[in-house]
Amino acid sequence: MTSAGTQRLEKAREPGPKAGRSPLGQLLHALNQPLTGLQCSMEVALARARTPEQYVEGLRQGLELTGRMRALVSAIREVTDVEAEGKEELETIDLTGLLREVVDDLAPVAEVKSVCMTLDCAAAVVVAVRAGRRRMVNVVFRLVESVLSLAARGSAVRIQTGGAPDAGWIRVRWSGETPSVSSQPELGLLVAQAGWERAGAEWERERLENRETVTVRLPGISSDSRNID
Repeated sequence: MTSAGTQRLEKAREPGPKAGRSPLGQLLHALNQPLTGLQCSMEVALARARTPEQYVEGLRQGLELTGRMRALVSAIREVTDVEAEGKEELETIDLTGLLREVVDDLAPVAEVKSVCMTLDCAAAVVVAVRAGRRRMVNVVFRLVESVLSLAARGSAVRIQTGGAPDAGWIRVRWSGETPSVSSQPELGLLVAQAGWERAGAEWERERLENRETVTVRLPGISSDSRNID
């Protein structure tokens, strides 16, 4: 492989983009990586005659890169669909009740993976969102489902919610290895982020070693006077 080809392939294997970009921006950035790798693979294949085994290996790599691109394009379509939806009227939603429903639905998934999933919500939290309840159920489900997939087997996932008179929040913590940006659960988190932000929430994601935290802040009213750390 040429020096230029090696550099391109290494660039295609770089980890996902840093936080700060919009979900769509992150997906488009990530799509450039397998595209670069596929171009590099084709350039190497055409540079000189190769053995049949080498051509087969090149095709295998190309198929893997194409699979990553298909997953990214599918997520891009989901995010653009979310962004194209008209903003609904401001509605109040019982965030605590919604979280309990989703956690109950996903409890069998956590059990199969031996993940201890806990929900800490001492009182009802009501938030104002620009989305109907059905859409919010899907957004919360996508968030928790993706986190369960990212969490290491045998680890713990902690979900907390609370609020103040003019705001509510959700915080989800889990431990796991750094995933590929094109993995299904990582893409699921980006789609969930787009959904939350479309509903009027602020999304923040942090990673410290192998521990991750997602915090979602929403306007609203709450009967719980605790403040987020």
